[in-house]
Amino acid sequence: MLKRLHHAAIICSDYPRSRQFYTEVLGLTVIAEHYRQARDSYKLDLGLPDGSQVELFSFPGAPPRPSYPEAQGLRHLAFAVDDVAACKAHLERLGVTVEPVRIDKYTGRAFTFFADPDGLPLEIYEG
Repeated sequence: MLKRLHHAAIICSDYPRSRQFYTEVLGLTVIAEHYRQARDSYKLDLGLPDGSQVELFSFPGAPPRPSYPEAQGLRHLAFAVDDVAACKAHLERLGVTVEPVRIDKYTGRAFTFFADPDGLPLEIYEG
């Protein structure tokens, strides 16, 4: 029935800052960008090489996301990369704080976490 993940949707607090982070820091490709005047809201469709997408929304007055301690619901978004250490080094060169690389004890693959401008946990995972 289900084939693959099509997109994940993120609501940001500062649209220009988040747009810059997801396009210039993470390198996602802009597919479409729309300003929805009735909602005073932007919707930015961003693409990854495999065809999956991230939708970035801005909604005035949206409440902050509870994260710590972790709240129920979506825990984090994970992106597959070929080389976690190289990706970590690239992000750090761009000023992103990245946790130390760990090894998944079940798969033996490297992974680490960092946060977007609103504190949303993001993961890079070897794969």
